[in-house]
Amino acid sequence: MSETKYESKITSAPCPAEQIYRVLSDLQNIERVRDMIPQDKIQEMEISSDAIRIKVDGLAQKITIAIVDRILNDTVKFGLEGIPMNANLWIQLKEIAPTDTRIKLTIKADIPMMFRMMIGNKLQQGLDQAAEMLAQFPYAQWQ
Repeated sequence: MSETKYESKITSAPCPAEQIYRVLSDLQNIERVRDMIPQDKIQEMEISSDAIRIKVDGLAQKITIAIVDRILNDTVKFGLEGIPMNANLWIQLKEIAPTDTRIKLTIKADIPMMFRMMIGNKLQQGLDQAAEMLAQFPYAQWQ
C-alpha cells in the first residue's frame, strides 16, 4: 500500500483566520450543528474538544476523529481511528486580508490500489464540497 494524497480546491472565507481557527480547533462546536447530521446514518456520537467518536450505520466499530496537532490560526490536523487504513486530514488556513482567509483541506491515506480507483473521485469531490462549506460557514456568529 502506498500513501495517497488528496487536496481540495482552495476556497476563500470572508473573515479572519483567527475566527475560523477558533471554531475548527474545538470539536465541541459540532454540538451546535448536531441536528444537521443525518440521524439515520449515525447511531451514536460522543463529542469532546479534541475528538469525536461516532458509530456509523453498517460499521462494527466506532470511528474516532481526533485532533492530533494545532498550529495557532494556521492548521488543524486530524487523525482517523477505527477505519481499516491509516489516514490524516489537515485544514489549512492562510489569511490574505482580514476579510479573506483561504482554506485548503488535505487527506493523506494508505488506500489499497483497488479502492483508490473506486473512491478516489468521490473522495476528491467530498473534499472540494467540504472546503466550499467551510468557506461559507458563518464563523463570526460563533463568538
